[in-house]
Amino acid sequence: MNTSKKLLKVTFLGTGTSQGIPMIASKDPVCLSNDFKDKRLRSSVLISWDNLNFVIDCGPDFRQQILRENVESLNGVFFTHEHSDHTAGIDDLRPFCYQIGEIPIYLNDRILQNLKHRFEYVFKTENRYPGAPSVAPFIIENTPFYVRDLKVVPIEVLHGNLSVIGYRFQDFAYLTDVKTVEYSEKEKLKNLDVLVLNALRIDSHPTHFNLQEALDFVAEIKPKKAYFTHISHKLGFHEEISKQLPEKVFLAFDGLKIEI
Repeated sequence: MNTSKKLLKVTFLGTGTSQGIPMIASKDPVCLSNDFKDKRLRSSVLISWDNLNFVIDCGPDFRQQILRENVESLNGVFFTHEHSDHTAGIDDLRPFCYQIGEIPIYLNDRILQNLKHRFEYVFKTENRYPGAPSVAPFIIENTPFYVRDLKVVPIEVLHGNLSVIGYRFQDFAYLTDVKTVEYSEKEKLKNLDVLVLNALRIDSHPTHFNLQEALDFVAEIKPKKAYFTHISHKLGFHEEISKQLPEKVFLAFDGLKIEI
């Protein structure tokens, strides 16, 4: 197995919270902003290496995101948890199924059972609708595994009382819908080049980091750079909040591309 370090290319497909920005029927100034960085689709990233493309989560904006970034192939999906803003785009995997057949999906058994209940037609083995997407589930535990020849380290975080899977690829880690993280999981986040982390809003929230909690977590973990995602309109204008952040801490925005 080739374990040499890969060049990771990360594209932020979406950086918004569950309702996106602008939020339907909202007259909040952020929702009315003309700055493209204040327009946020539901959170997801594309990770590419060695001409392979994987996404973390495929929410209800998946089709729009993939078309915007002109993604022509997909090799798999890593799911963080079962909430709709992270899973509702599963049907739009179909064009990639036409290319390669079954799309590998990486998730724990709880998430899989939830998807089987909500998207029964995707997982049926008999009398399948011929146009349904085809997926190949790979059940992961809270232990490292390999995808092709890249090591992937799951990070267990808590979204209120719900366990959510974060992922570390080499020196890049992606954590979303975080409220608390146990010490043993923080240990997996040492020596990061880039940490992506949710920062929902200014005020406290019962199941998500607010801005100060996200900043405190970054200060504790000490990555070389940090990017905040899963942002609601209640965080404020992108440009205004960006000016208040410490050096090497940034607000991500839809379409942002970085290399690690």
